[in-house]
Amino acid sequence: MAAIYWFCSDEQYQPEEIVEHAIAAEKAGFDGIMISEHFHPWVADKSASGFAFTTLGAIAAKTKKINLMTAVTTPLFRFHPAIIAQAAATVDRLSGGRFELGIGTGENINEGPLGFRLPPYKERQERIAEAYQIISRLIAGEKLDFAGKYYQTKAAKLYSPPVHKVPIILAAGGPQTAATVMQGYDGVMVSAKNITESWENVIKPAKEAKQDISVVAVRWSLYAATEEEAWQAIQSQRGLRAPSRGEAIDPEVLQAEVDAMPHSETLARYELVANNEDYFNTYAPLIGQLKASVVGIQTASVDPFATIKMLGQEVLPRLRKLN
Repeated sequence: MAAIYWFCSDEQYQPEEIVEHAIAAEKAGFDGIMISEHFHPWVADKSASGFAFTTLGAIAAKTKKINLMTAVTTPLFRFHPAIIAQAAATVDRLSGGRFELGIGTGENINEGPLGFRLPPYKERQERIAEAYQIISRLIAGEKLDFAGKYYQTKAAKLYSPPVHKVPIILAAGGPQTAATVMQGYDGVMVSAKNITESWENVIKPAKEAKQDISVVAVRWSLYAATEEEAWQAIQSQRGLRAPSRGEAIDPEVLQAEVDAMPHSETLARYELVANNEDYFNTYAPLIGQLKASVVGIQTASVDPFATIKMLGQEVLPRLRKLN
């Protein structure tokens, strides 16, 4: 049965608000929450950028049963892989074994501001392969001497180990990354903008590499009745659609770019939903066609609490019947 997770955008809301959203999501019947992990947000004027692992600790203390997942963190530049292993183990302990670690190869908006050069894909792929080895072996309880091309450890060990086997999920945007799940990952994560492309470019090659791999599928949606309401709802995330999104390090640059574009052009790049039927039709293919074991509802609206409640009452029960 596919689990349904509420996506907490670290760049959209302040950490204390995210904690309240997670509490509401648990009350509404969601199976878990995902949280993005950023240093910089996508715009400068209406945004946030708390430290996700601290926020996860607060969520762990305020909830009882929902799973907690990073979607995703980057254990390559700002954090040594062993520090991510330590953070994952700590959140797992605080939550009583409810944590799942989603990792990816990073974005310049987070790494560039701290002076890191975001290298070409080949190097990032090599780095994440080493990072996975360090993280997986540490959370498995090993005392680790590791001498890699990019990372080293000497007698490294987690003395506050996780209380359950923490799944490690790899975010993939194409077949090359997806195929690396054979290295031992528990899941592959895809941002399902286009259902057919997500299957062909990520899930199919991942399944060919590792038949029993779990699929985590996340999809962006924008809940509004009018274009004016939609623009209001997407304010903190609108820089996602700026032309230089992949290169910029300054949210003010992305903000200026997207605000110079017609609003309709920006909004057209989101899956627009106006009611619960639209929500069902937007996320049902992630279960029916992508065979996702976890579905992430990443949505923007002017009233997240009302949206969470509506989804819990009217959409989640219908999605669960698809399993």
